[in-house]
Amino acid sequence: MIRKTLFYSPLLIIILLGILFYYSLNSETKSNSPLIGKQIPEFSIERLLNDNDQFSSKDLISSETINFINVWASWCIPCRAEHNVLELLSKIDNVDLYGINHKDTKKNATNFINTLGNPFREIGFDSDGRTSIEWGVFGVPETFIVHRGKIIYKHIGPIHISELEDTIIPIIKDLN
Repeated sequence: MIRKTLFYSPLLIIILLGILFYYSLNSETKSNSPLIGKQIPEFSIERLLNDNDQFSSKDLISSETINFINVWASWCIPCRAEHNVLELLSKIDNVDLYGINHKDTKKNATNFINTLGNPFREIGFDSDGRTSIEWGVFGVPETFIVHRGKIIYKHIGPIHISELEDTIIPIIKDLN
């Protein structure tokens, strides 16, 4: 009896770990930030396209529009893939799209924007990643919906057109 238990124990452990990994990989990764419903973190970083000015939390709090904050980098392939969706998002009434460039160089980030277009109202330059960490970012791209200074929603990964239509547009409609 003890032999059978010892023989089947590793097999049972492997099966349980496999089930655990399967469910953790397929679990919902959207809107699970502890910052949801809380005020945005205070920050002040230089602007990417204007060296003499700062982009700060005050820019987002003072706005009555629905603000989207997209954390991106020029070296991020999914950021490039979602760029067309961000351009569509920036054209929606009562929506302002802001960018935070994460752990990049100014030259590469500026080339990215000049090549693909600039959907952002403003872009902050977060060269060391500290501001992104305060927002709870652990990878790029990540996008936050902010309304009246509070974080309403967090999207991890690139936004696809289907997610824009099925999830984000209904949130915008609810906030209007």
